[in-house]
Order: sequence, then structure tokens, then C-alpha cells
Amino acid sequence: MARAATTSDAFNAIAEPQRRDILALLRGGEWPVTDLAQELGLSLPGTSKHLRVLREVGLARVRGAGQQRLYGLDARGLRPVHEWAGGFEQFWNESFDRLDVYVRELRNR
Repeated sequence: MARAATTSDAFNAIAEPQRRDILALLRGGEWPVTDLAQELGLSLPGTSKHLRVLREVGLARVRGAGQQRLYGLDARGLRPVHEWAGGFEQFWNESFDRLDVYVRELRNR
């Protein structure tokens, strides 16, 4: 089965580490593309391309502010990722519960 284009959904879009880095910065507020590129050590065209992908899958938004275009996080696009990852929450909770029991047993020896 062929791999889907990176612009098809959030899973494919966040598979790229640089796009995850951009999202992490956008979590803190809006950024102009030039500042994002400088902060991440990326080229301006490369950063713009990543932002376009993030916008197309609904993970980022853009608004004009005078001469600048500010990019911000649209976390609603991460809902499918959150729902999928949430399916593993029970596994981790059970693992931590078992660890807690083990640590208590070690203390009681």
C-alpha cells in the first residue's frame, strides 16, 4: 500500500520532526515565519513549506497583522492523534500500577 501524501492527515504531517518542532513553538503563541525559521535553523522556503502542510491538514492557522503573517496552532486538528494515542492510556496506567505494587513490595522487605 502506498504511503499517503504528507498533506493528507495529521498523522503524516507530524511524522516530520521539523513540523513537530514548529508545532511545539506555536503552542506558546503566534510566530512570524521569519522568526520560526531563525529559531529552528531552517531556510525560509523550507519553513514556509512546512507551515503550508500544517495549514492544509488543519494544525496551523495564519492571520495577517499589518505587513506580517502570523502563524498559530490549531490544536483541533490533533484530535485524531489524541484519540488514537489515548487508546494506549490503559496500557500505561496498568504498567504504572504494576510498578507501584512492585516498589511497595520492595519497601516492605
